[in-house]
Amino acid sequence: MSYAARKIASLRIGVGHSVFVKSVRTYSQDVKHYKLVVAGAGSGGCAVAARLTKDFGHGNIAVIDPAETHYYQPLWTLVGAGMKTLTQTVTQMKDVIPKGCDLFNLKVAGFDPDNNMIELENSKKLSYDYLIIALGIQINLNKVDGLIEALKSDPMVSSIYLPETVEKTYQAFQKFKGGTAIFTFPNSPIKCAGAPQKIMYLADEYWRKHGVRDKTDIYYQTSLPKIFGVPKYAERLAKVADRKNITVNTRRGLVSVDSTKKVATFDLLDSETGEQESFNYDFLHVSPPMSAPDVFKNSTSSIIDPATGFLEVNKETLQHVKHDNIFGLGDCTNLPTAKTAAAIGCQNKILTTSLRQVMAGKTPDGQYDGYSACPLITSYNTCILAEFDYNLEPKETFPFDQGKERRSMFYLKRDVMPLIYWKLLLKGKWSGCSPFRKMMHLGLKK
Repeated sequence: MSYAARKIASLRIGVGHSVFVKSVRTYSQDVKHYKLVVAGAGSGGCAVAARLTKDFGHGNIAVIDPAETHYYQPLWTLVGAGMKTLTQTVTQMKDVIPKGCDLFNLKVAGFDPDNNMIELENSKKLSYDYLIIALGIQINLNKVDGLIEALKSDPMVSSIYLPETVEKTYQAFQKFKGGTAIFTFPNSPIKCAGAPQKIMYLADEYWRKHGVRDKTDIYYQTSLPKIFGVPKYAERLAKVADRKNITVNTRRGLVSVDSTKKVATFDLLDSETGEQESFNYDFLHVSPPMSAPDVFKNSTSSIIDPATGFLEVNKETLQHVKHDNIFGLGDCTNLPTAKTAAAIGCQNKILTTSLRQVMAGKTPDGQYDGYSACPLITSYNTCILAEFDYNLEPKETFPFDQGKERRSMFYLKRDVMPLIYWKLLLKGKWSGCSPFRKMMHLGLKK
């Protein structure tokens, strides 16, 4: 018999108008078996594991993640601007894993969905009845020539996307005495697509307060055809950039950084002849290229969307399109919406409902509409709260125009959202803004 869990019988039991499917499996004694395996202990993995502990019981859920620490990354924009510290965004991984779950501090080395098995980096294998994949997105510094060296050696090159460089960003703010400041948006998928310009607006204000903005040219070099993907908020942000005298150059992709000569080179993405342009920089903030985790490439292609390389799931139910006992959420999936913690707030409930329906022999009927949100900080005390769906239509929570810069939305971002994350989302008690939105609009009708 092979290592894997092997289905040997399937019993169909009719109850009323429903049909329940019960699978009986046998497993090799050489493989540790769990009813549920959760690959990844970021916001998505922790949230669904917490929701499902009662369903599966203690000792029946394995959570796999190599990290010893867990970060609340949405605050890194504020860390980069000196408003928060890195230590305020971190806790020990063991403290966020739900009680009753077994934590494996190891990397996932491969998936074997046909045999209901997952391989870890030490060649250890786990078998499962159900698998949830929430591995996040992979940052690829090596995709930009010279970037790794520049982040190490040049004090004026930074990124808020990495824990080891996020505080360096604020240090660079303080050292900057004027010249050319460049902020990049990669030619790749990205988590928190608003962050590259949020840190730019904060830099603008910091330098204004410290008397160097009038000696500075700020460039936003983005691979996108416009400043933001959602038309309503793109229009407002274009006005913010214009008011702040920021030059927005679209369809540019950073390809190299020469930290010795202090030169950043960009591909002109619409050029048919492969043209490039280079800038001398005095300050450079890089949002690095990102991709699906490499482990997807090293595993069977049956779990991957061939067009994107990301985990292929049904965009409404979050169930895998080919393997009915696999589910996915968050940044590692091919869901056509923004990769944010706010999106996971909705996704974790939809996924849990879908999994429970499958366990009961039913077909999932989840209706995830692509909700995502991005608090677009525009200064040290203002924010535009963008909320939208798959169709890039606004799906706003509050009974006012969220496209307007507001202090209230800034305080929501700075003070309230971290509490929701630590106290509710990671504990499986947050289902996104839907209940609050309904409450707000019911209140209006009254």
